[in-house]
Amino acid sequence: MKLFMLEFVSSHFSIQERNTGMDRSTMKKAYKEAGRPMGVFGIKSTRDDKIYVGFGTDLPARINRHKAELRFKNHRNRELQESWTLLGESAFDFEVLDVFDHEENPKADPVEELRVLAEMWIRRVEEEGHGIVTI
Repeated sequence: MKLFMLEFVSSHFSIQERNTGMDRSTMKKAYKEAGRPMGVFGIKSTRDDKIYVGFGTDLPARINRHKAELRFKNHRNRELQESWTLLGESAFDFEVLDVFDHEENPKADPVEELRVLAEMWIRRVEEEGHGIVTI
């Protein structure tokens, strides 16, 4: 996971340096201080209409982690991994389903709030007739 993030960060910095004239250390500091989006995401198979619903306090990192685990055939969800291996990466869409704004209720536990939000999304997806891939 870190390799993917470092590649992203490295290319992001070089593009930003050209566009803004900011040096690398300033960009690195700004990146670390920037808030990362929290929320619920889905990994949807376009072939069998099943969805894996998950959540994270750092959505880009969480999604990158799932992609890396699936690509290296090391995902903790056997059903999702088998489907990925059989159908291929092109048969899956990664989608942010909902973003959690912690500033609305800063005293709330974000992990618990995200867990509840994910459960709501699971019910919604099931009601729409999609299959759910569970952990």
